[in-house]
Amino acid sequence: MSDTRPHNEPVITSYAHAPTRTVNAGGFAYAFRELGPQGGVPVVFFVHLAATLDNWDPRIIDPIAKGRHVIAFDQRGVGASTGQVPDSVEAMADDAYTFITALGFDKIDVFSFSLGGFIAQALAVKHPELVRKLILTGTGPRGGKDIDKVAGTTYWDMLRATLTRSDPKEFLFFNRNTTGKAAARAFVNRLKERTADRDTNIKVRAFRTQLKAIKKWGRSSPDDLSQLAQPTLIANGDNDRMVPSVLSEDLHRRIKDSELVIFPNAGHGGIFQYHQQFAPLAVEFLAR
Repeated sequence: MSDTRPHNEPVITSYAHAPTRTVNAGGFAYAFRELGPQGGVPVVFFVHLAATLDNWDPRIIDPIAKGRHVIAFDQRGVGASTGQVPDSVEAMADDAYTFITALGFDKIDVFSFSLGGFIAQALAVKHPELVRKLILTGTGPRGGKDIDKVAGTTYWDMLRATLTRSDPKEFLFFNRNTTGKAAARAFVNRLKERTADRDTNIKVRAFRTQLKAIKKWGRSSPDDLSQLAQPTLIANGDNDRMVPSVLSEDLHRRIKDSELVIFPNAGHGGIFQYHQQFAPLAVEFLAR
């Protein structure tokens, strides 16, 4: 079932207008949105910690969807997807495999950010035949230095955000200088462009389970990423406080022939701060 839309529907190329659908697989209903022209290998988007379908930056998704079939989805127990969040990244990768194969795909390109990048790596290690190309942003390898400290950073920044009545992502994703603050506000506003059919916010219990899975991932022994033969693009800001920027360099060393892009004066959300530079890079990489 690689064409999941009614045939008479016009092609949607704006994420803000992509309808939310569900597919039943493995006893759970997975919520997803798709856009862009049907056919060919789809690009599946793997989202970050605490995020739902509403957390993708339209300035990243829309340029890719101009020429590619794009699918974003809620992991099990997140947003509008049913079930409970699993407490390991590997189990999340199993769920992603269940979801992707339920849609009828046997080959995908992956766009991932942060926790989504952990899941994407686990998926590619376990099912190398499924993944054709990998984009890993704001992320790091299994067993990577200080990944297990993500929870502490997250809770601290959530507190700071509460005290200043702002979105935690403004602290977690961006530098707190003039450039970073402006980029943060612009990003948060872009996430509000979709006004209808918004997703359900993640529940506190689900969020805590994701943090537990991240800690476990950080304390596990590394995967052998030298076996990954997929063309891989790695990107981050130079000052990532959540998943330290050195881990992007670590991934680059471990994955043969991978490409690395580090944006200056940027944090965890470097790809969103530099969307005008990064989106065309991603489009070109995927089109090769």
